Amino acid sequence: MGSIDRIKAVAGKVVAARKAGHDIVVVVSAMSGETDRLLKLAKGLTRTPDSRELDVLLATGEQVTIALLSIALQERNCPALSFTGAQVRIRTDNAYTKARILEIDADRVRKCLAEGKVVVVAGFQGIDEQGNITTLGRGGSDTTAVAMAAALKADECHIFTDVDGVYTADPRIVSKARRLDQITYEEMLELASLGSKILQIRSVEFARKYNVVLRVLSSFEEGPGTLIAGEDETMEQALISGIAHNKDEAKLTIVGVPDKPGIAYNILGPIADANIEVDMIVQNVGVDNMTDFTFTVHRNDYDKALTILKKTAANLGARNVTGDAGIVKISVVGVGMRSHAGIASRMFHTLAKEGINIMMISTSEIKISVVVDEKYLELGVRTLHEEFGLDSNASLN
Repeated sequence: MGSIDRIKAVAGKVVAARKAGHDIVVVVSAMSGETDRLLKLAKGLTRTPDSRELDVLLATGEQVTIALLSIALQERNCPALSFTGAQVRIRTDNAYTKARILEIDADRVRKCLAEGKVVVVAGFQGIDEQGNITTLGRGGSDTTAVAMAAALKADECHIFTDVDGVYTADPRIVSKARRLDQITYEEMLELASLGSKILQIRSVEFARKYNVVLRVLSSFEEGPGTLIAGEDETMEQALISGIAHNKDEAKLTIVGVPDKPGIAYNILGPIADANIEVDMIVQNVGVDNMTDFTFTVHRNDYDKALTILKKTAANLGARNVTGDAGIVKISVVGVGMRSHAGIASRMFHTLAKEGINIMMISTSEIKISVVVDEKYLELGVRTLHEEFGLDSNASLN
């Protein structure tokens, strides 16, 4: 939830939806920048604030927004009632700052809906079994909205964002990128994991698990948005639905380590112990029974991972350690890939024609990702967007 103007815009959409005869529960996040402001206050007192008290502090951001939105609705003669996560009894585990929703007691919400009220619920927060306030971490408000929709068996869960839907590529890079009318849970999960910032992975995972239909809409503009649901077997799926990219990648390689059982664990174990997530992995075995092991991490973790890998290399007797923080990941995503062969070769050939060298490759059933030099990001995304017919509606299948 952004500024007061955004609160007013959402209030207007809620009033219109209510006039259309819908029962409405609105789950909101803190106003733009508020969570960062609160976190900065805590860090001004100590570099390591207690996680329980930090959750108590951060949860106040949403409490401000639910009250303001309820006031805005009441000003429009729309009866509304706000609830914190604790008041709704959104029960979570006790993993402070990154709690998981376990259960929602929706009886109080149902009662308010039956009385004709709009219910405004604070996202991002809940309580554990001991009644302690918890927060859900990044994307927590989206996850709360999906969980609430599942508990109420809602027809749809609308996610209002700064964009009017999910696009075939980042419009800032590809001017011809188009809004998708519909996309599957699996495709959205891949896009979210590959760098799309529209929805957080946890909310999409929750929606798929409980079969909650999502719709991504603009907070300010009118329009149908993008529907996110399960696969419709009656429809022919698009070959490729979108081109995703991630600029937050860094690559590390340990050169010349013995090729023997357990070597991957010996290399990645210390990385995992440092709470550094590894994305793509490639291992090459040479003729001398030595191996080169390459993996990618988030660019923010590059220096830390490089330091750890150098220590590991010394322990294993490796020849060298190299790193590159100037890389990007480009991916093609589409459920239609399941029934079409040759997508990978077509992608590789398209990049080769542009002189773009591929450093690493990763695949899944509906996704192909490559790592390339970051200077080729825009060229690679635009070229693939055109190659797979995403520039025009007529070329989707």
